[in-house]
Amino acid sequence: MNRNSLKDSLRNNTKLQFSLSGGAGGQNVNKLNTKVHASVPLEKLEGLNSEEMQLLKVKLASRINNSSELFVSVKEERTQERNREIAFLRLEALITGAAKIQKKRKKTKPSKSAVEKRLNLKKIASLKKQNRSKNIEM
Repeated sequence: MNRNSLKDSLRNNTKLQFSLSGGAGGQNVNKLNTKVHASVPLEKLEGLNSEEMQLLKVKLASRINNSSELFVSVKEERTQERNREIAFLRLEALITGAAKIQKKRKKTKPSKSAVEKRLNLKKIASLKKQNRSKNIEM
């Protein structure tokens, strides 16, 4: 993955729309379009190979619309500029996170000493509980 070309293609190909946002901001929210709707067409993304693009389509299927655009909306901040920057950061984080190929987990066994320690602790707990019981002999 080439992060620099990905960032450039995100900045150049992202469509931004703005709307009233609601939430914190007082009267600002009723007057200014601070909420950002950002969408970027997947076919215009650069810096990803075909395998990473397939991973992206599978992992982010719920965020991709019918015209194969990755969609994010942001309304956290009071200013349009800050929400726009957060949208770009979120898009980049989503793409890089989804395109990351997970390493296979190697199965491991507990060491011999760990097994012995566990069994000794169980034996001690068992003896402790046996000593608590009342030994009634007839």
